[in-house]
Amino acid sequence: MGEIKDRAKGFMDETIGKTKRAIGAAIDRPDIKAEGDMQEAKGDAEKAKARLEGKLKR
Repeated sequence: MGEIKDRAKGFMDETIGKTKRAIGAAIDRPDIKAEGDMQEAKGDAEKAKARLEGKLKR
């Protein structure tokens, strides 16, 4: 993708992951909480990738 798209997708996945994690904790559903943790980690990785791409282009 591009640096900006990866960063935006990362923020989106991170936000959705945090929401899923909170919902899973609130309704005592460890499967939903774990899914949120994974999606949040995916978002963090996408943001890190975007930062690295940005530094490599400089």
